[in-house]
Amino acid sequence: MSQSEQSRDTAQEPQQDARKSADGTPEGRLLAGRYRLGGVLGRGGMGTVWRALDETLGRTVAVKELRFPSSIDEDEKRRLITRTLREAKAIARIRNSGAVTVYDVVDEDDRPWIVMELVEGKSLAEAVREDGLLTPRRAAEVGLAILDVLRSAHREGILHRDVKPSNVLIAEDGRVVLTDFGIAQVEGDPSVTSTGMLVGAPSYISPERARGHKPGPAADLWSLGGLLYASVEGCPPYDKGSAIATLTAVMTEPLDPPKNAGPLEEVIYGLLAKDPEQRLDDAGARALLQAIVDAPEQPRRAPEPEPDATRVVPLPPMPGEAPAAQPAR
Repeated sequence: MSQSEQSRDTAQEPQQDARKSADGTPEGRLLAGRYRLGGVLGRGGMGTVWRALDETLGRTVAVKELRFPSSIDEDEKRRLITRTLREAKAIARIRNSGAVTVYDVVDEDDRPWIVMELVEGKSLAEAVREDGLLTPRRAAEVGLAILDVLRSAHREGILHRDVKPSNVLIAEDGRVVLTDFGIAQVEGDPSVTSTGMLVGAPSYISPERARGHKPGPAADLWSLGGLLYASVEGCPPYDKGSAIATLTAVMTEPLDPPKNAGPLEEVIYGLLAKDPEQRLDDAGARALLQAIVDAPEQPRRAPEPEPDATRVVPLPPMPGEAPAAQPAR
């Protein structure tokens, strides 16, 4: 979970009085006799992520709390609990340093709390917004790291289905971490179905998913293409301002040509091919991204002076005077 705005939050010591957070959950609460809740790291529509102290092992962790909107019924609550547990199980099956490690699942208040590795850093979306666009080379490095996680997930029969910049963390040590497997699809698991429902960020949903077709690993690769586009352009592809208009563009409209992609352009177009059969696969995308990373960096050209820039120039000869002698070459 991103730490850029919450770095001042620290886990509460056991002897401190519990304080109520804005949503009513007490900071300082002890879960399962072990995890002491600290500051809030982030909130979403279905939950809150806390910084916490594992008092048994003396380490700082992240705890994802599932919170139920007041408007949902018991069936919907059970569906959300199943989804949360499925997320924990999906992440636990992925053996890759680019996936957050799940340490524990705690059942309290009739809902699950997922205890995870705390990744100190900021999301890719925050990095682009605060630090500027990625260079094609850096975007290729990020793309390779995400490909590694997706390969590990796909081998386990897991589709992420929500690859986007806000779900990628850039750790302080440079590690790239793919997060939020909350809507992941696990092969052979029929426990959660939502007929007619499409979940995800519209600009990063593949055409086949938008059409209601059963997705495969190629759908995650489409999302990766959209992420690479946003990393160098600063905006997602096909964004039309509304979900329906964006999904229609995803299915039918050509891609607005990227202006800053440079050598990344071939990868972006290959991953954003509308036909999954024509889309770049893992091996093809990996080869192109690795070539970009391995290519020698081009020296930057000195900028041309502006037409009105200050310069030092010889005076023109006065009428009747001979031109000044030019220096020997």
